[in-house]
Amino acid sequence: MLIWAFLARRLRQWKAYRETVSELARLDDRSLADMNIHRSEIGFIASRAAKEQAA
Repeated sequence: MLIWAFLARRLRQWKAYRETVSELARLDDRSLADMNIHRSEIGFIASRAAKEQAA
C-alpha cells in the first residue's frame, strides 16, 4: 500500500506543478513584475508550490 500512497502524492504534485506553470505562463510580463516574479522563475515557484500543496 505504501507505493500507492507515494504514487498518488507524486501525481498530485505533478498536477499542481503543471497547473501553476500554466497559470503563471499565461500572465504577461507586467503582471508577473507586479508580483515580483521573473518569467525564468516560474518553474522554481511552481515546484515549490507543488511540494507545499502535496505535503
